[in-house]
Amino acid sequence: MTRTRRRFLTGTGAVAAAGLAGCSSALGGGGTSTPSGEQYEVGHGDYQTTVNASSFPEKLYVYAVQSGWSNWPAIMSAFEEEYGVPLNDDDRSSGEALKHMRSRAQNPDHSAYNGGYTYGIIAKNEGFLTGYKPKNWDTVPSKLKTDDGEMTATRRMTTAVTYREDIYEERGLDAPETWEDLLHPDIMQDLALQTPTAAVGLATALSVNNARGGSLDDVQPVIDYYEQIQEGGAEFTDNFLAQFTKGEYATFVRYDYSGLNLKYNNGDVAEDKVGVALLKGADGNAGAFNQPYGFGMMDGAPNPEACKLFMDYVLSKEGQRKFLDAYVRPIRAPELEMPDEFPAQSTYDETEFQVDYGTMVEKQEDIIDEIERSAGL
Repeated sequence: MTRTRRRFLTGTGAVAAAGLAGCSSALGGGGTSTPSGEQYEVGHGDYQTTVNASSFPEKLYVYAVQSGWSNWPAIMSAFEEEYGVPLNDDDRSSGEALKHMRSRAQNPDHSAYNGGYTYGIIAKNEGFLTGYKPKNWDTVPSKLKTDDGEMTATRRMTTAVTYREDIYEERGLDAPETWEDLLHPDIMQDLALQTPTAAVGLATALSVNNARGGSLDDVQPVIDYYEQIQEGGAEFTDNFLAQFTKGEYATFVRYDYSGLNLKYNNGDVAEDKVGVALLKGADGNAGAFNQPYGFGMMDGAPNPEACKLFMDYVLSKEGQRKFLDAYVRPIRAPELEMPDEFPAQSTYDETEFQVDYGTMVEKQEDIIDEIERSAGL
């Protein structure tokens, strides 16, 4: 496939409506009508059950399912068109979701957690989640789901740098290849990152740390790096995409999806002005952390039946393709045709790395605290 997807996504809602209107097989099994309403078969294995539309809420609340992220608007629109259930636009990071569910421990008001996988494992360990295996649970790699069905990965993203090619050319800068390249004064002066409280910010910190020889037991390399780039003018902020399109920031660090989606699916900035790079360390260490994202049902979820249907939809091929349309690599990517706009697989092979997620869960909050405290974030 050689086309870009800018035109495809322009009318996402209309495309979703046309593709799903009157269809009841998006999840691999149709609905049936009863006097009390439409019924749907959901779940995998021992979790298979029937849900009835008469129990569906006026709005379904799922943490961090939000516009501007992971192509959730297309998924939300398609799900509502098919099943009549709108989702709340939940503008929250993984860390904020975890904090909120702790505050609502005795009275949860969201039906599922969605976000960074390790944050979800922490939520599971603290007793906030309950077991549910969506349809197609068996297609998810075993190391990216829990046997009890409390956390299941739905997509993966890799840390990447997005930069304005036109501004770099004006400043005489080459495309970055290593994290050391970002230490150039003309890059640091308008570089934007996110703090490690959010999953995307933690992925960035781990990427820098690994590239500079650190580990989950030693985060001093990224602390030193963050101190240096702040002195050079870099800012830690959640709001930089609009400024990037205007040229107020020339560089930001997020995920490969963030840059590719901006490059190919955003009319506010010309495609040839946006570059996306996966970085490594100056000595060749891998510098692009591969971060899984997923979901789990909240224990005591207020709307479990609609939630199960939504979780099934996200893992269906229809739902997974919606991720891919915005260059988010779905967990079922091996079953789908990948767009050619992604960086070459050899680039991922050279730069990408993972960690032991069990160890990361144990150390994650201490790592975040140490980086933020020591780097003054």
